[in-house]
Amino acid sequence: MDTPSASPNPGASSHREEVHVEKVEKMEVVSRTQSFMVPLSIIVAGGLIGAGLYFGSGGKVPSVPLAPNTQQPSDTTGTFKSGAEVTVGDLPALGNPDAPVTIVEWGDYQCPFCERFFQQVEPKIREEYVKTGKARLAYRDFAFLGQESLWASNAARCANEQGKFWEYHDLLFERQAGENQGAFNKDKLKVFAQDLRLDTAQFNSCVDSDKYADAIAKDTEAGRVAGVQGTPATFVNSTLVSGAQPFSNFQQIIEQELK
Repeated sequence: MDTPSASPNPGASSHREEVHVEKVEKMEVVSRTQSFMVPLSIIVAGGLIGAGLYFGSGGKVPSVPLAPNTQQPSDTTGTFKSGAEVTVGDLPALGNPDAPVTIVEWGDYQCPFCERFFQQVEPKIREEYVKTGKARLAYRDFAFLGQESLWASNAARCANEQGKFWEYHDLLFERQAGENQGAFNKDKLKVFAQDLRLDTAQFNSCVDSDKYADAIAKDTEAGRVAGVQGTPATFVNSTLVSGAQPFSNFQQIIEQELK
């Protein structure tokens, strides 16, 4: 059963674009009733243009810029053994630091599949494994769905300055409402801070300055290097679980790691 995830570029884990060229073994046009002659002037002109491009570029074939990377949601699912070295990042992790299992989710606060993971899977992981000391849980930013994703990630880090990262993290997913439609504009993010009784002067200054933009970009790039192709992407020790898969899938992998 396919499990959906949001993907910035399906099948790729970085900003690089891939161009696939199919080799044509033979091309032949045969007409038994007509023959066509291409005017010699066209052939000569084509040759001159080609030569001009070649030598005009210093003997190198000029490159054609690829279309910019577009970020579109897609259906990506799977469980993969990863050779990447995955750390919990610079945000506080929940649970016992010495737990035998470390669970690291790369997510986007606007991603609907991350919200599904938050509602249906994460509470059971927290209850059965984090609270019992068997696992610790970390969240890392993979903010790719637009400006409000960046603002939301920054706001959660601003809340972390006051020891409220996870409370703000949870509130963002609880109040998710579409992508870049105003649910996470800066005014709304400031209201969330009031709801959590944060020091609003400190928080608002942090939000307005986009204080953690560089940290968010580094977290997102670290995810790409680790093999993240869509969100949510959750590592259970060295196993990458891609997509909002059911809790039973995570449970099976966690139990295997605990043996």
